[in-house]
Amino acid sequence: MIPFEKSLPYDIVMGDVYAPKCPFCGQENVLLSMKPGEVQSVREGKKKLLVFPCCKNKLTVLDSDQDYLLTDTNIRR
Repeated sequence: MIPFEKSLPYDIVMGDVYAPKCPFCGQENVLLSMKPGEVQSVREGKKKLLVFPCCKNKLTVLDSDQDYLLTDTNIRR
């Protein structure tokens, strides 16, 4: 189970990975610099550095499930 405070929800739409809202600046529908295949490789154990294009903040993605990405940083309250 992914801890809620370190989770980032995501959606895959037409081959692109989106976050509904940036945890840093609040911009909505942010296109993430990941492809669906990378989400699967994270699920299999590979880490991924994720840079948000809206504000240039960074997170390391450690794990994933069908709805959330597990990060190394507390991004929710």
